[in-house]
Amino acid sequence: MSTTPATATHRTAGFTEVGLADLRLVGGKGANLGELTHAGFPVPPGFVVTADAFLEALTAAGLRDHLRALADDTDVDNAAAVDAAATDASTRLHGMPLSDELRRDVFAALDTLDLDAGVAVRSSATVEDTAGASFAGMNRTFTNLHTRDDVLAAIVDCWASMYAPRVLAYRRSRGVTAEPAIAVIVQQMVASECAGVMFTVDPASGDRDRLVIEAARGLGELVVSGRVEPDTYVVARSTGAIVLHRPGSQAEKLVRGVDGKDALVALTDAERQHRPLDEAAVGELTRIGEQVEAHYGTPQDIEWAYAGGKLWLLQSRPITTIPTDVPTEGTLLVSGLGAAPGRASGRVHIAQSVDDGRALQDGDVLVAPFTSPDWVPIMRRAAALVTDSGGMTCHAAIVSRELGVPCIVGTRTATTALRDDEMVTVDGTEGTVTAGVEHPQGETPTVRVVESSPAGGPSTPTTATRLYVNLAIAEQAETVAAMPVDGVGLLRAEFLIANALDGVHPAALVARGQRSELIDRLATGVGRIAHAFAPRPVVYRAMDFKTNEFRALEGGTDFEPDERNPMIGYRGCYRYVREPDLFGIELEMLARVRDTSPNVHLMIPFVRTTWELERCIGLLDTSPLGDDRTLLRWIMAEVPSVTFRIPEYAAMGIDGVSIGSNDLTQLILGVDRDSESCAELFDERDAAVLDAIRQIITACHAANITSSLCGQAPSNYPEFTELLVRWGITSISVNPDAVDVARRTIAAAEQRVILESARQTASPAPT
Repeated sequence: MSTTPATATHRTAGFTEVGLADLRLVGGKGANLGELTHAGFPVPPGFVVTADAFLEALTAAGLRDHLRALADDTDVDNAAAVDAAATDASTRLHGMPLSDELRRDVFAALDTLDLDAGVAVRSSATVEDTAGASFAGMNRTFTNLHTRDDVLAAIVDCWASMYAPRVLAYRRSRGVTAEPAIAVIVQQMVASECAGVMFTVDPASGDRDRLVIEAARGLGELVVSGRVEPDTYVVARSTGAIVLHRPGSQAEKLVRGVDGKDALVALTDAERQHRPLDEAAVGELTRIGEQVEAHYGTPQDIEWAYAGGKLWLLQSRPITTIPTDVPTEGTLLVSGLGAAPGRASGRVHIAQSVDDGRALQDGDVLVAPFTSPDWVPIMRRAAALVTDSGGMTCHAAIVSRELGVPCIVGTRTATTALRDDEMVTVDGTEGTVTAGVEHPQGETPTVRVVESSPAGGPSTPTTATRLYVNLAIAEQAETVAAMPVDGVGLLRAEFLIANALDGVHPAALVARGQRSELIDRLATGVGRIAHAFAPRPVVYRAMDFKTNEFRALEGGTDFEPDERNPMIGYRGCYRYVREPDLFGIELEMLARVRDTSPNVHLMIPFVRTTWELERCIGLLDTSPLGDDRTLLRWIMAEVPSVTFRIPEYAAMGIDGVSIGSNDLTQLILGVDRDSESCAELFDERDAAVLDAIRQIITACHAANITSSLCGQAPSNYPEFTELLVRWGITSISVNPDAVDVARRTIAAAEQRVILESARQTASPAPT
């Protein structure tokens, strides 16, 4: 192992002049690139702008003490303080003049490279890529730079990245107390046809006989950043055989564009049809990976690229997180409430926030503390979902059931007990997460193995009680519309919004002058669902903002109060009265959709009092929908007060009532429906809840308006469905996965009611 000291100027040093002994001067990346170069591995040429150059520049500008204090004293648990520190550091560094000596040394080193072919500029922190702290992906990287000025600007950007919020937090979490210092790598670009990463042991299991290679077309930045799902190859080192190939999903590749800059281009048909790596390339990578590991004496995480058929190594670092206590396949890891049925296997991706979740690859198992509407786009890519908190009717449970994604909620410890990248199997029926991939004997494991009951089926019975479906995802409209259902009883606007607007708060879009775009996007989603189900009715429930869920959307903190009890807080009908502009956007959108799809109708959620409903109807009457006499106006029955007000609501022009049994149960029993601690208390079959539901259905009959129920109970309990039929409910709305069972349960219940009525009629009167 080389210990060659640097012999160049203290500001720059070529790869041939540095090694592992120079970590303090050239950082982890620089030291490892020098080490690989000395060992004779194929490394593209380059040089390092040293940490001494960085500190010299700070000293000359009078910033050194100030920036060190920022790194040492900023409260990393205070997001506002961290952001302020990062902004302060960036402003000062970008305003700092660069000395003539630094410019001279950098330009001289650049003369040894081919700027026309492009160079890459990458950060190399002095505690980075070591066995104790990887700092993986935390500092900046720039590719395909072609001018001296661009290189200098990128160097300063790398310096500033040393004070980014995530770096400040990571330093503190890893106990790094050294003065922040950063070197910068300037390296010849490799115009790779294929690139990726290689782990010389399986980082998920710690299995030292399994070498893992991830590969994608084009530059490797897409793999490292998680923007594509790469092909994955698992090699048995003992035999050299490829024991698993998992095809990835890649539509575009990153290349050098005609202007010399990075450009995304679509893959050709030929590229789509062939693997990024053939067996020979996998074999070559395996051999060189083993050689690099042998050189360092420890398992390595290696970045590589193929250009013109030649293999290049772009980086190597120790793997910092190898499991030492690996559970055997089938070992129970965590358990909770089975919230959405089915089984799925995949790699764990732990996400503490939506930002973390965006790196999730298709087929991963998403593990999170909880989810809210802004998680919907991420949840759609997951093989399964596991959360720390939540009950059977929380957001994660509801959306997972609709998506057909196995889900477990209320585990309490999933985000700490599970590990990123370990392979697990999620059983959403039993509520268990076990180690390993379960698959039929003799078959190759796949990323996703899902088992669920099909909806629909032969000889679907006809029923007098209408069967509707709950829906929130526009992309599922055509599939669900093909099921034997009579329409959509609950189209959840808030989930549709989060999915359609990429996690931006609707009020934030309006504030940015994008009101028309907001209406267009909503109309597209609602219109797609309406068209798929036409002429069957689609009941659109207006946005039921809960402040805790919508604060998490981009811009949400500017519009959402911080409430202690958001479930019974600022939401539903009352919010429309207080914020008529946002409600007006929905009404305008519905008017547009109804121009071509008059099967869409409106439902107002969380109605508490007659006066707020009266004002809300007033807003509707003065909207573009006000003169539309064919529009049906529904309300949700979620608040117990509705039980006593149905005659008044009917007199105000309400056409139908949909019972939201989830909220109704929590308010009658006083149980937070999202609480895993009180989950056993939450029961829609409780006698008090059933009595309230019966009273609502009876009152709707008396007022000559329709009644429906769109809670979770009919999807879970056939006996609950039979009670609704006996009480004479007009319709029942269930999740797509429960359509077949619900239809048959309704038919059987109707037949029993008819038979019982016939027997009573035929029986002689008592004497």
